[in-house]
Amino acid sequence: MLLHGRWTADELAVPSVWQGLPARLQRALKDGHGWDLCSLQRLDHTGAQLLWNAWGRQWPAQLQLLPEQRTMLERVAQFSAPAPVPVPYSWHAVYLGLGRRVMGVVNHLGAAVRLLGQLLLDLLRLLRHPLHAPWRDISGHLYRIGATAMPITALVGFLIGVVLAYLMSQQLRQFGADAFIVNILGLSLIRELGPVLAAILIAGRSGSAITAQIGVMRVTEELDAMRVLGIAKGFRLVMPRTVAMAVAMPLLSVWTTLAALLGGMLAADLAMGLTPAYFITALPKTVQIANLWLALAKSAVFGVLIALIACHYGLRVKPNTQSLGEGTTASVVTSITVVILVDALFAVLFKGVGL
Repeated sequence: MLLHGRWTADELAVPSVWQGLPARLQRALKDGHGWDLCSLQRLDHTGAQLLWNAWGRQWPAQLQLLPEQRTMLERVAQFSAPAPVPVPYSWHAVYLGLGRRVMGVVNHLGAAVRLLGQLLLDLLRLLRHPLHAPWRDISGHLYRIGATAMPITALVGFLIGVVLAYLMSQQLRQFGADAFIVNILGLSLIRELGPVLAAILIAGRSGSAITAQIGVMRVTEELDAMRVLGIAKGFRLVMPRTVAMAVAMPLLSVWTTLAALLGGMLAADLAMGLTPAYFITALPKTVQIANLWLALAKSAVFGVLIALIACHYGLRVKPNTQSLGEGTTASVVTSITVVILVDALFAVLFKGVGL
């Protein structure tokens, strides 16, 4: 079989060239024709690998080629790995795969329970010996988690408030219930959207940073050095971040809620003619203070959960960069999922509070 043209990766990637090519090579191999590669304009590793696979990973009986082409094919033949054996589908394999996933979940839950227990012991140690606590670490994490997150949380909260106000104004205007936008915005932002929005932003921003920080310490063997020096990882790594997150989250929740209320108030003034003075006067009358306390409690719980999940995945990172990326991604996804689940649980348990 006389081959011609350019057998390179960019040429073979064209669908019109690739379609039907493996089948033609297989037919030529079955017919027992000789192979002539001398007319090829160019041959790279991709084309050589394609030919080597078409020949059944062995040299054909009749082959004419140039010396540089032989060198290319010999290199491909030397480093070609055997094709993986396909795993047959069976219910037994599905059952074993399900068991591995269940055991992985159980392993994660066990490690999370141990991490929570160690956190409680570290907090007890903090109360017993407050002078020996890592206050500098706590203040540093409080600044990085809370103060540096204020611009993005305020911006997102403001935009969410504007969007909600405009959408609600279109519906309420149809029924002449413009004044009820204060009730809807106040209750939804103070009780639900403010804490959840702040928690999701912090989970993606600070939670991923915590996981990456601890994961890099694993990659650079700093965690091993801490163990050799007798420094408790929970007291110096997990507890400061958890305390800082538990303190920062309620404050960020209030900050995000205020920004969202400001955006909703301005949008209501522009879209419905409700003045900011009326909005500020009507808000305390329509939304009870118990909703704010509930939001602060939820935010503190969200902060503890985000910090624990971030530290959990950071401590499970293996000393390689792939595991670091996978752990950071899993930390963010798990934190956001847990925040939404816990918020739904709070909504069911405290459905009659503050209404």
